[in-house]
Amino acid sequence: MRYTDIAIVGGGLAGATAAAMLGRAGIAAIMIDPHAAYPADLRCEKLGGTQLPRLRRTGLDEEILRATTLDGEVWEARFGFVVAKRPSDQHGVMYDTLVNTMRAQIPPGVEILYTKAVEVATSDERQCVVLADGEEISARLIVLANGLSISLRHMLGLQRRVISECHSVTLGFDVAPVGRPTLPFPALTYWPRRVADRLAYLTLFPIGSTMRANMMVYRPTDDIWFRKFRENPEATMRAMMPGLDRMAGDFKVVGPIKIRPADLYVTENHRQAGVVLVGDAFATSCPAAGTGTDKVFTDVERLCNVHIPNWLATERMDRAKIDMFYDDPVKTECDAWSTAKAWHLRSLSIDNGLTWRIRRWARFVGRLARGLTRSSEKSGMLPAASMSRTNSHEGRLA
Repeated sequence: MRYTDIAIVGGGLAGATAAAMLGRAGIAAIMIDPHAAYPADLRCEKLGGTQLPRLRRTGLDEEILRATTLDGEVWEARFGFVVAKRPSDQHGVMYDTLVNTMRAQIPPGVEILYTKAVEVATSDERQCVVLADGEEISARLIVLANGLSISLRHMLGLQRRVISECHSVTLGFDVAPVGRPTLPFPALTYWPRRVADRLAYLTLFPIGSTMRANMMVYRPTDDIWFRKFRENPEATMRAMMPGLDRMAGDFKVVGPIKIRPADLYVTENHRQAGVVLVGDAFATSCPAAGTGTDKVFTDVERLCNVHIPNWLATERMDRAKIDMFYDDPVKTECDAWSTAKAWHLRSLSIDNGLTWRIRRWARFVGRLARGLTRSSEKSGMLPAASMSRTNSHEGRLA
């Protein structure tokens, strides 16, 4: 039997971040994951906005950001026209690169076991993790960071409550220009014209020399639309997004098209001695809302910077200690914000009620005003072409 303070089950972004933070703090930890190198997966593919300060609080940001591609500027489009060009701090990175870069920051003092955890048992004192080869690990605390996997949670009597089945679907693919070396923009976000298209947005952003696309839609997985998209993605995109050709020029989708539906769920009966759940193991987020990485970095930062050092200073690992993590105001605020943003974006994209129609128009006008202000500040005068295009076009949200 191996002995340690913390056994981390799962070596994705949450587990690798926890292992790196605990190792740097000199806390004995073992990370368990079957993959020696994390495989390709359609998950977070860029970092930016609120995610950057959360990442910095882990102390692991420098190496992570070096592995990314900064876009620097994003064009925002609606009704077939570019309404704003604004500075951007979005850093593109494939998820396996993100996780493997985080793993590279795990200090040698943290042992990594490339195998599966097949059994867990918990108590107020020490916890037991049984590995696939029969070896056992005794730890003071188990951190479940194994994402959507449910087998170990069932052993502990944890239950998953689905809040919204197939809340959104993400499509990931690469886009290449035809007949020229690059697309005309550093990055592009295209907002939908009609609620009938059930589109949240299309975002195009660089990862290395490749232009990556994430397209977020609200459709059931058996919708025939997905088959049509696979058969002719370029035509499907042009039909949904008029004016895309004018902004991007001729383009083609290259490489595989990956599709990932996402349920919103929370874990119940989770307040138990000896074990905490972080990231998707505790509750999922909507990829379209882009808050999943916020939740991961918040969970792990609070756990490793605040709670684990305090818990290890005294005996036992009872429920009273575990409650401190789940009741942490920084964590609960992030969780509530993530859920609210998921529902807000869905309604803003596909709800045809008067209130949401007004909100969509208000958002469009706000973005347009900010775009014209930035443009006028850059050039010293309001560009006539932009004004003429905007005033002459009558878009409809239907």
